[in-house]
Amino acid sequence: MNAKFTRGFGRASQVSTLLERRLRRETTGEVLFDAASRGRYATDASIYQVMPVGVLVPKHSGDIVTAIDIARDLEVPILSRGGGTSQCGQTVGAALVIDNSKYFRQLLEVDVASRTACVQPGIVLDHLNAQLKQHGLWFPVDVSTSAQATLGGMAGNNSCGSRSLAYGNMVHNVLGATAWLSDSSRVEFGPVAAASPRAKHIADFVRALAERHRGAIEANWPKVLRRVGGYNLDIFHNQSDRPYTSDGSVNLAHLLIGSEGTLACTESLTLQLAPLPQTRVLGIVNFPTFRAAMEAAQHIVGLRPTAVELVDRIMIEMSLGNPAFRPIMQRALIGAPAAILLVEFSAAERSDLRPRLKELTALMGDLGLPGSVVEIADATPQKDLWEVRKAGLNIMMSLKGDGKPVSFIEDCAVPLQHLAEYTDELTEVFARHGTHGTWYAHASVGTLHVRPILDMRRDGLAGGAAKMRAIAEEASTLVRKFRGAYSGEHGDGLCRGEWIEWQFGAAINAAFRAIKQHLDPIGLFSPGRIIDPPKMDSGSLFRFAPPSAPVPYRVNPLEPVLDWSAWNVQNDPVTEKLTAPGSGGDVTGGFAKAIEMCNNNGHCRKFDVGTMCPSYRVTRDERHLTRGRANTLRLALSGQLGRDALTSQDMYDTLDLCVGCKGCKRECPTGVDMARMKVEFLAHYKARHGYTLKDRLVGGLPDYTAKASGVPWLLNLRDTLPGAAWLSEKLVGFSSRRSLPRWRSDTFWRAFDRALFDGAEKTLNAAASRGKAAVLFVDTFNGTFESENALAAARVLKAAGYTLHTITKRRGHYCCGRTYLSSGMVPQARTKALELVEALLPFARARVAVVGLEPSCLLTLRDEALVLGLGEAAEAVSKQALLFEEFVAGEVKAGRFAAKFNPVDAPILLHGHCHQKAFGAVDPILDVLRLIPGAQPELIESSCCGMAGTFGYEAGHYDISMQMAEVSLLPAVRKVPNAIVVADGTSCRHQIRDGAQREALHVARLLERQLAVTPA
Repeated sequence: MNAKFTRGFGRASQVSTLLERRLRRETTGEVLFDAASRGRYATDASIYQVMPVGVLVPKHSGDIVTAIDIARDLEVPILSRGGGTSQCGQTVGAALVIDNSKYFRQLLEVDVASRTACVQPGIVLDHLNAQLKQHGLWFPVDVSTSAQATLGGMAGNNSCGSRSLAYGNMVHNVLGATAWLSDSSRVEFGPVAAASPRAKHIADFVRALAERHRGAIEANWPKVLRRVGGYNLDIFHNQSDRPYTSDGSVNLAHLLIGSEGTLACTESLTLQLAPLPQTRVLGIVNFPTFRAAMEAAQHIVGLRPTAVELVDRIMIEMSLGNPAFRPIMQRALIGAPAAILLVEFSAAERSDLRPRLKELTALMGDLGLPGSVVEIADATPQKDLWEVRKAGLNIMMSLKGDGKPVSFIEDCAVPLQHLAEYTDELTEVFARHGTHGTWYAHASVGTLHVRPILDMRRDGLAGGAAKMRAIAEEASTLVRKFRGAYSGEHGDGLCRGEWIEWQFGAAINAAFRAIKQHLDPIGLFSPGRIIDPPKMDSGSLFRFAPPSAPVPYRVNPLEPVLDWSAWNVQNDPVTEKLTAPGSGGDVTGGFAKAIEMCNNNGHCRKFDVGTMCPSYRVTRDERHLTRGRANTLRLALSGQLGRDALTSQDMYDTLDLCVGCKGCKRECPTGVDMARMKVEFLAHYKARHGYTLKDRLVGGLPDYTAKASGVPWLLNLRDTLPGAAWLSEKLVGFSSRRSLPRWRSDTFWRAFDRALFDGAEKTLNAAASRGKAAVLFVDTFNGTFESENALAAARVLKAAGYTLHTITKRRGHYCCGRTYLSSGMVPQARTKALELVEALLPFARARVAVVGLEPSCLLTLRDEALVLGLGEAAEAVSKQALLFEEFVAGEVKAGRFAAKFNPVDAPILLHGHCHQKAFGAVDPILDVLRLIPGAQPELIESSCCGMAGTFGYEAGHYDISMQMAEVSLLPAVRKVPNAIVVADGTSCRHQIRDGAQREALHVARLLERQLAVTPA
């Protein structure tokens, strides 16, 4: 950091207070200076953590200019940030962080004829390409984090992407940039030939430096496409495999690309677009050995593919172990290969691509590998497989235990002819240091990402920092041996900054310093990056600082209410085998280690298909993000937010908008289950602060429904009697703008239809004789408020020939405990779940399917019930627990389902419940709906409906609940007014009724309605 600012930080508290005060007074942006907010911006996807001075979320360019002026006056550095997904620590620092991703994210202009676009730096790549699609164009630097990477961050990093072989790096696709210097002057960086006086002055200075060091540049500059270290001093004398410009001209904007925000603060970028490929095909080459894949890469690129990407055996196995990725990966494999290469070809016409695949197949035959290519021509499976490849890093990071794959040499790039030898020798380096690495990524350009498993929490020779240093030294020797680049794609940041001088030499490093001094003489922007960087292994910078660090990372003891022992393990850095659950030494029983699984990759910032993260999709606040919540929990558990932070109001506010959708459980590549973590948090928070009336009403709902259904007219006055809704909002907190479920006297249990159900003994006997048998679990919601759903399910199953039983009891009904869990009442939930499990256990042991209707209730048996300490009984029941549609779909596939249905002539729209999505149970609904002749069900690509149990009923959540619904669900329903809408979640149906004035049906009711009557 510049000494001038270091002196300023001597009075840190005073400066911070003044900075916050002036930003609030002089800007319109969001100003975040509380400890939790700063903590959420203290990390990125690297191993580092540095607490910022404060955070500004600007609403327009004027806010940024004002912030630069204020920061300059107060001698506080500025650090620009986009998605915060950098892997080397570029977006963390003791500075004023400016987050461009919330508001400063517009597509300013598109020129279709010239194929150019002008964008603000906070726009996300996928969002840009979605807007460009209508013009048949795209921005082709398609990084794996495209769903969350901002263009500003990509420019600062000189990002590359899987298809750089065809399209080049970021620097090859940026035509211009407008940016502010540290004196707040606005400069347009573009072609030098048309430069403004200020820009020309900068260009002349850089040109003179380049000429002065031309010999050193030619001698020391890596001659590979993937080189992103230092500044692009070679723009006047290109050293890359690919020229910076197509006509040999010089563009000053390229000086900013890869500068990691150290030279200027970007206002806008002008991008070169490309025609959107009309057709693509994938050839998946299966290799018997890893080395064979490495040797083949140099030959495959001769076929002119658009991409050649590697996935090694370890990543293949990890993908097969992920429920979301398993079927996708299985399609690409022939046997059990040691590695696969994804080889993509693109063209304007599909007919042009088949010969390319034949060439690939023939080439592999020539290389001694006939029959090794799996051809994938359809767009959907191609997209799915690319998603698995894109998730490669995060799949690696899903390893449990303190040892994690660490990013510091994952970026080295070597010429293709040396790739096999380089990977062999680096693998030997890992083995010498008692670890190993998983290889993946860009085989086409000699940049293979690999991260050795290190425990950064440990000190001494066996500690992560010591091994990190030793491996880096040996890796650098190999890079020099093969004339490669030490920093090939992910930038320098904190982990590779110190290697810049090693790569380029003292003279060129001095030239880099001169460039920094010329453009930012006061050191305002991102100090300690590229120029005067810290040591990569400085323990004080680590997120999990070792015991020898000035402030070591320590977790405060906590007695959890749920079983987190599966995360309380350690791993072997060579075999990746885990120790027994509960043996990891976590003083919170595994809760902390589960939270620490979040590596800040930012996948939860996505807006595309899937559920995660519904609250962030509405607010765009880092706090309302799976990553933001996990970081806050980690900081609180480790005492970094002060005493009792875990049960503070700030923590409650952080988790308040978590709707418990479980989208992260399935979609987060490292498996962060924030819904379960919220249950754990609520239990501790409520133990300290007490339960509200609303908590008790919601949690205890199953216990008073029997009595309440005796006087439905009285309770229903809430929605009909003037003032009653207002009063319920004031006394309980239920929004007066929201209707409540209607009570009724004809509940499933009060109007029990004995003709539909068989006795327990008959059902067990049917199962024993391999007959068709099932147990229908009727939950509180379908049994009390929508009994027609339970009756419909029973009639459909009886029509299909099943012996059917349902569990009942003399007083009340059986319940999974879901309502208690949502209120943080874990002991009460445990009691309810145990009672249900014991009632179902005889059937589960007889392998009778337990069929449920409400996703959140039935799936509790497959999720939370397993961590309530209920033992083997819960495990046994969970294995038999199926949603109605899962059961029917499975029986159809087994040829056991006999019911027939009448045709339907209306369109069918399906909204999947969040928990159905989290457990992969949406496809079975589509399969079941297709049993109806003429049915062509269409899945609404929606996140959470916004109701999420009682969330949408609450006055404090009503507005955001409706915003969630309006993102995609309600517009989709309104768009097809004659459609049959299917939604299996009771809250989902309520939201659709309230928000679109449409009735949505449980799939069981639609099947019952369409049942074909068999003539007697």
